[in-house]
Amino acid sequence: MTSMNAPLLASSALYPPPALSFDGVTFSHEEKVLLGPCSFTLDGTGPTLIMGPNGAGKSLLLRLAHGLLSPTQGQVSWSSEGSPRQAMVFQQPVLLRRSAVANLIHALSVNNVPRRARAKLAFDALERFGLAACSDTPARVLSGGQQQRLALARAWVLSPQVLFLDEPTSALDPAAIKAVEAAVREFHKRGTRIVMTTHDLHQARRLAGDVLFLSGGKVREHTPAETFFNTPVSREAQAFVAGELVD
Repeated sequence: MTSMNAPLLASSALYPPPALSFDGVTFSHEEKVLLGPCSFTLDGTGPTLIMGPNGAGKSLLLRLAHGLLSPTQGQVSWSSEGSPRQAMVFQQPVLLRRSAVANLIHALSVNNVPRRARAKLAFDALERFGLAACSDTPARVLSGGQQQRLALARAWVLSPQVLFLDEPTSALDPAAIKAVEAAVREFHKRGTRIVMTTHDLHQARRLAGDVLFLSGGKVREHTPAETFFNTPVSREAQAFVAGELVD
């Protein structure tokens, strides 16, 4: 997970998230185009669910949006001056070899939060995400669901304006999935823009405000969730919603 440094981490609700735009973005590797060209703007309330078959380019698009990769062509931009405060939670959480609470305190430290405030913010976040009893447990021995909630708690203490989530529930059991989805709703309620990849149609129906659908490395549709699920336009999206195999 990465975030923008900020001397003071105010609530994301105080600062409406800026729009994210892709303008003719293409990403290539070894002369093979893996994504694009893509042009779209995310400026609604979301959450935005990025959907599509395996290999469609969902995770690649997310990494370009977060700035972990640079486009081969085109431009990724925000409507604000500079990048907003943002965080990313991966399918496999990236956790430090230290206790659960120390993972959160470290994140606060590198984001210049005053030392005197770090412990309370960290313990409050652990309690919010149901991890108070695990505060001194080494992060890497927690269960998969607990690790994912810890990654979300670490993002929470940074008050991101934008949160990117890459298949955060793909390897979790139903109870853990329910807990992660509840956390996503908490972020959204606080005013954080959610941009999340998933292959799960049922999950997307539960969470999505709008859907960005990819197939073959291209954006086939970007519509409100109700429109996407009820009246998809592209052949690829129609097949996907119907549960058919999509290349």
